[in-house]
Order: sequence, then structure tokens, then C-alpha cells
Amino acid sequence: MPFDNAALDRLRQRYASAGGGEMHDPHFKAVADTIFQGSDRRKWPFADPATFLDAPFLADGLSAEKLAGLDVALIGVPMDLGVTNRAGARLGPRAVRAVERIGPYEHVLRVAPLGPLRVADVGDIALSSRYSLADCHADIEACYRMIGETATIPLSVGGDHSITGSILKGLGARRPVGMIHIDAHCDTAGPYEGSKFHHGGPFREAVLAGVLDPTRTVQIGIRGGGEYLWEFSFDSGMTVIHAEEVGAMGLAAVIEKAKAVVGSGPVYVSFDVDSIDPGFAPGTGTPEVGGLLPREVLEILRGVAGVDIIGGDVVEVAPQYDPTTNTAQVAAQILFQLLCLVAFKK
Repeated sequence: MPFDNAALDRLRQRYASAGGGEMHDPHFKAVADTIFQGSDRRKWPFADPATFLDAPFLADGLSAEKLAGLDVALIGVPMDLGVTNRAGARLGPRAVRAVERIGPYEHVLRVAPLGPLRVADVGDIALSSRYSLADCHADIEACYRMIGETATIPLSVGGDHSITGSILKGLGARRPVGMIHIDAHCDTAGPYEGSKFHHGGPFREAVLAGVLDPTRTVQIGIRGGGEYLWEFSFDSGMTVIHAEEVGAMGLAAVIEKAKAVVGSGPVYVSFDVDSIDPGFAPGTGTPEVGGLLPREVLEILRGVAGVDIIGGDVVEVAPQYDPTTNTAQVAAQILFQLLCLVAFKK
């Protein structure tokens, strides 16, 4: 086939003198116009103090007055007193903030969430005791109860998974919520050694508190030697999809099942990084071999776009076991995906 000079001339006329921020497709142009402000310059991702997803930082943002100006609050919860194995997830928020380049565009859902949404990193919640697990959970519940009285959607980074039980107590105070839970573990065990707040039991606690509807809860990626501990999930009516079943069912069937379970009511999305196979995300306290691929989790989250998301979290990133920063990269990408679900809902 002869070389098409006419096609080359057309491309030269359109692009030879164009800047990197100039787009012609209406959708791409609308996205670019929110990112390039009058020139081809963008903010350097490695400049200035780090924030979640490079969002603006809002000092003292965890107040009803400040939250009133936001659609989404990105929140750190640096607490890991509830771990049963390796500690370190208290450093998860710093590790996720340090990831330099996530977004700004989600090519499957075709959204650039930091454009239309009012989003800010509002810092970390104030915890009154670095030693008392019960006191920390009282602080978390009170903070998210306050957030639940606003129209702001909180997306949080832990910390260990015990934080989610108290987040749900705050956000679900007015009505029980459903949940899409992606994890290696069901986290519905009972109290151990005098504590009900450990990271293996937040969802039993949330159901018994009347803030989580088990019949509208789906748990995806479950595996490992703790299966005998998860009786409550089955007895309460939660839908459990094991890691091996994800492959057998196929992602399309998993997505349809998740959407059918949570329905049209309010939904919380909780992602534990140990749901990912440790070959891709080793930086966590309770790694379980045989997990999901990052690509599979992204596809599941894209597939449930349109659910009534009222909050979400990314937990159990322990950076000292993460020599390549892969785990923090995965966590930051999932945080961005949760933000995209909010944008899609809006």
C-alpha cells in the first residue's frame, strides 16, 4: 500500500503546532481543560508535600464547616493496634500519599474525578491514645458519625481493617448500609483476648450494631486457613465469593452477583490490600498466597460503577514489607478507583 501523504498532511496541519494540552475530541478536550490551565504545564507530581492522589490539602478539614464545601474527603486513619500478625499499617496513609502519579483520567469509565468533584485531602483523624484500641475506635466512630451528618463522601486509607467497623457505625447510624468487601478474609470473627475491635472481626461487630445489612453484603476474594472463623458470614446471609470461585465464575458473573446483592441502596466499599496476591502486593500484615490480580480488582470496581457509594476505604498497607512500593501503588490506584465510582455516581 503506498504511503498516504494526504493523511500525513492532515495530521501535520492539526498537530504540528499544537501544544500537549490541545485536544480535538470533545470528551478529551473537556478533560484536558480541567488539567491544563491555559498552557501545557501541569503540576509536577513529585513537587510539594505529598497528598492522597495529589489532591489539594485542606487544613483542619475534619469539621462540619469545612466538609460542607467538599464532595469527597480523603482521610488518613493511621492506626494498627488491631492487627493479629505483623504490625505496620499505621504507616499506610503516608505510603499511599507518597505515590506520585495516579490518574487523573480513568479510561474505562471515562471520568477525570478531580475535575467535576470538589475533593481534598483533609489529613488524618485525631486519635486520643496511641495505646488504647478501644479509645481509638471511639474516636473513629465519633468522627465518621459527624461526617455522616454532612453530604460529603469519605474515602479513607488505613490503618488496619478494624477501622472499618467503627467507620460503618458512624456512617450507618441513620440506616444500615450494604457493602462490597474485597479481601482475603471475611473479618467476621468474634472477640479475642478481651477485644472485639481486632481486624479479624469488624463486620460481625457492624452487623450486630445494626449498621451493616448482611443480606446486602458481598465478600470477594476470600481464601486461606481462617475459613473456619467465618461462620458468621454464612449464618448472617452474607454472600461469600472465594478467590478460586472468581476464576471459575468469571469476572462478569462476579460483577453481576455483586450488583444484585447490594441493589440500589447505600453501599460502602472496603478494600483490603491482602486481597491481592502477595506476589503483586507483599506489603501487608497477613499475606495470603493465591489471591486476586490487581487487574481483576480494577475490573470488578469498574463493573459496579453506578452503585450508591456512600464511602469507602483502602486498608492494611504496611510499607516496611513493601520493598518495591508495589503495594502502595496498588492501594493508591484502588483509592483513585473509589473516587471514580463517586464521580460516576454524581
